[in-house]
Amino acid sequence: MSAATRTLVSPATLARPRGRAVYWTVFTAVVVLFAVAFLFPVYWMVTGAAKSPEEVAQTPPTLVPKQWHLDGYTDAWDLMQLPTHLWNTVVQATGAWAFQIVFCTAAAYALSKLKPVFGRLILGGILATLMVPAQALVVPKYLTVADLGLLNDPLAIWLPAVANAFNLYLLKRFFDQIPRDVLEAAEIDGAGKLRVLWSVVLPMSRPVLGVVSIFALVAVWQDFLWPLMVFSDTDKQPISVALVQLSQNIQLTVLIAAMVIASIPMVALFLVFQRHIIAGISVGSTKG
Repeated sequence: MSAATRTLVSPATLARPRGRAVYWTVFTAVVVLFAVAFLFPVYWMVTGAAKSPEEVAQTPPTLVPKQWHLDGYTDAWDLMQLPTHLWNTVVQATGAWAFQIVFCTAAAYALSKLKPVFGRLILGGILATLMVPAQALVVPKYLTVADLGLLNDPLAIWLPAVANAFNLYLLKRFFDQIPRDVLEAAEIDGAGKLRVLWSVVLPMSRPVLGVVSIFALVAVWQDFLWPLMVFSDTDKQPISVALVQLSQNIQLTVLIAAMVIASIPMVALFLVFQRHIIAGISVGSTKG
C-alpha cells in the first residue's frame, strides 16, 4: 500500500468553495508578486532608455517617462558600434558552443559507454577542476594563450571553453541513463561506435544538448574578465567588454539603451529554447 501524499492544502479543504477561493487567491497573489519582481527590472531598464538624461537622474524617479525619447536606442546603435561588437560576440559564442558540443559530447560518450582504461580516474581529475576557483586559472590560461599567439583571436575564447567539466559531467550522467540494450541492438545491426553515437545517442540526447547549448552560449555572452584580457583590439571586443570600454563619454540613457539591445539576444534565446531547458532538467532527474 502506497503512502498517502501530504500537501499544504488538503483535498477536503479544496473541495469546499471557500477553501478553493482562498487557495486561488493566494496562488494568484504569489504568481503576480514573483512576476512583478522579475519583470520590473526589465521594465525599468527599457523605460529608462526612453527618458531624458535629466529625468533619469531626478529624485524621486518616475515610473513612466514624461516624454518618450526613442532616439537613445538609435544613438546607442551608432555611437557604441553595437553591430560590430554584437557580431564579435556571436562569433565567439557560436565557436565556443560548437567546440563544447563536439569535444564534450565525445569525451562524455567515451567515459560513459566506451569505458576506457583509468576512465574513473580521468573523470575524477576532470571533476576536481570544479573545486578550483576560476580566478586562479586566469593567469595560467593567459600565459598559455599568449605563448600560442592567440591574443585578439576568437580561438582564445573557443579553446578554453572546451575544458568545461560541468557540461561534460552533465552529458555523461545523461548518457549513463541510456539503456545498454538500445546500443547493443544498434551494434548487432552492424553500427560502429561512431555510428551509434551519431544515429542513436545524439537523437536521444536532444534535451540535454539543449541545456548544454544554453549554458555554453550564456557563459560566453556574459563573460567579461577573460575577453577583456585577451582582446586589446577594440574592434574585436565582445559586447560585454565594449559596453564598459565605450561608456566613459556616453550619456546614461544611451548606455542603458545599449544594455537593453545587448540583452535582447539572450532573452530571445531563452524564450525560443525554454521547452528544451525544462525538458533537459526533467530528463536529468529521472531514470530511463
